[in-house]
Amino acid sequence: MPSVAVKLYSVFFKFLLKQKLNNLTTQSQTLIIHDPKSSFGITSRPEESIVAANPSFTDGVATKDIHIDPFTSLSIRIFIPETCIVVSDSNLGIKVKGGGNKFSPKNRFSDLNSEGSAIDENHNLNHLIRRNSYGPSGSPRIVEKSNRSNSDADSLNLKPESLAGYGGYLPSFDNQKQKCRKLPVVLQFHGGGFVSGSNESVGNDFFCRRIAKLCDVMVIAVGYRLAPENRYPGAFDDGVKVLHWLGKQANLAECSKSLENTKIGAGDVQWHVADAFGASMVEPWLAAHGDPSRCVLLGVSCGANIADYVARKAVEAGKLLDPVKVVAQVLMYPFFIGSIPTHSEIRLANSYFYDKAMCILAWKLYLPEEDFSLDHPAANPLISGREPPLKYMPPTLTVVAEHDWMRDRAIAYSEELRKVNVDAPVLDFKDAVHEFATLDMLLKTPQAQACAEDIAIWVKKYISLRGHEFSY
Repeated sequence: MPSVAVKLYSVFFKFLLKQKLNNLTTQSQTLIIHDPKSSFGITSRPEESIVAANPSFTDGVATKDIHIDPFTSLSIRIFIPETCIVVSDSNLGIKVKGGGNKFSPKNRFSDLNSEGSAIDENHNLNHLIRRNSYGPSGSPRIVEKSNRSNSDADSLNLKPESLAGYGGYLPSFDNQKQKCRKLPVVLQFHGGGFVSGSNESVGNDFFCRRIAKLCDVMVIAVGYRLAPENRYPGAFDDGVKVLHWLGKQANLAECSKSLENTKIGAGDVQWHVADAFGASMVEPWLAAHGDPSRCVLLGVSCGANIADYVARKAVEAGKLLDPVKVVAQVLMYPFFIGSIPTHSEIRLANSYFYDKAMCILAWKLYLPEEDFSLDHPAANPLISGREPPLKYMPPTLTVVAEHDWMRDRAIAYSEELRKVNVDAPVLDFKDAVHEFATLDMLLKTPQAQACAEDIAIWVKKYISLRGHEFSY
């Protein structure tokens, strides 16, 4: 059984959630009367605790926020681990490639810490590959670079004082001492019943950092529009938009490489290539480090519903999405439901944190009122006539919890995938509750850490460039 602390927190959590859902129900009625065509939307509630993005490598990961759609509030947060940089210095005899570091006898370095970043006991390695934008006092500073020339600093993208205002990591293609590794891309969709949560929240930021480091990937956390301001298919459409944006960025990056090869505009050209209307610029981190041909979808709770929808649209699009290829998806305790109750929906109707009554209310706030049904395609993945057929779906890992009332339907969906020969294992965690690996207060539990590690093992089977050397 869950601990006493978890049970007590669950009672408090459900009380606040019920109050929030009731307030949103009232707000929903106001929106219908006064602003029926509102589409810009919001991606975070005022009461949500959020973390500011930090484009320098803090705790081994740098983050950046981008508003990618001028017509809506749709945004993303990019997470890149410092393993994306390879630094070679002939003077120091050092070659650094993230966690697999090799060092010369001239320098003694300690082993990797628990989060996978290298630590130097005598000489901070961080100054070779990055700079912090803020010192202890919070004021911008430049990391000291003793016994190194300005040309060395420039080649490693250590910004001069004139650029200290940015203070973040900026990749470069025009030098030999720093090389950019291409990393798989994980599109992550947060939970919150479609009505709350944020890609910038404290819990989601921590979880995405963990996934970026464990899987050695670039994570793109999607800030989709919330209900009831934007009902179905708002969040689902936002997921598809991000997938297409990813493909557009890959094409712009290829265009920038072509211009660079013609020697037009020197080294800065890749950052100034735009589409025909100037609406999209090349995103430097994505151009330097993203490999969209190894794209994984990861959804948490209602985010799993979005991920599954995006996977279906990717299957339907086929080669039209090139070079983006969805190679796998991870559904963490998906927010599935249906009109005919399952065993777990009856037995665990009043389960911890999210009970059935509150989740149905959340669905009422998201689905169109005139088309409300628990067997809506967004809610029930096993309805008849679903397109495309399940046999075309990507490999799917499903995570479920013992004390989650939604578990049976997620397991049933996984079983249907296996019947048509899709790799679809289930991770079933004992004594766990809904969102046990992503909820703020549970993120540092052994179960949450083990879940992230198990996800990394399975995902690496499909994102490895050398073949399926990892097995689950």
